[in-house]
Amino acid sequence: MTTAAAAWGVFCLFFIPFGPGIPGGVLLAQKHGIGWPWMEALYFLSDVGLALIFEPLMHLTIAAGERHPRLGFILAKMSESTRKTTAAYGTSGSPLALILIAFGVDPMTGRAAAKAHGHGPVSGWALAITGDMLYFTVLMVSTLFLNDILGDGTKTMAVILLLMFVIPPLIKKWRERGARPA
Repeated sequence: MTTAAAAWGVFCLFFIPFGPGIPGGVLLAQKHGIGWPWMEALYFLSDVGLALIFEPLMHLTIAAGERHPRLGFILAKMSESTRKTTAAYGTSGSPLALILIAFGVDPMTGRAAAKAHGHGPVSGWALAITGDMLYFTVLMVSTLFLNDILGDGTKTMAVILLLMFVIPPLIKKWRERGARPA
């Protein structure tokens, strides 16, 4: 596989907005000698591609929700769910809070929260992509470090995916336990 073909494969894995895309792309990049700066660049480009697809879809969906009451009801419920999900990151709409939403949830939720706080496409996506790039960097470093220890990409992916799905609920429980009155 040429470096260009490997880079395209890495980009395609990074473009998957959930689950195995990041660790799989990082391991594929490492296997083909693509260094971490190029991984960062490919991930950034995948975020820009996501923005170019998601932004018009978001606006079309909002417009359709204004014309169709059932869709409007569904969108209102989704908005309420997003508010509840992102409440732990702060409700001020500050840039840091919006970056943390994208870091802790995903860039699409980060962009939706930024829009709800009055940010246009450029500033909204800048905040969302910043948070997502921070998340990517943490996951990339963790994947590379763990793969160096385990020496097996399949085991590394399994452990990273397990941690991606187990750690956030544990943190949530820990926070809830700490928030209860004594």
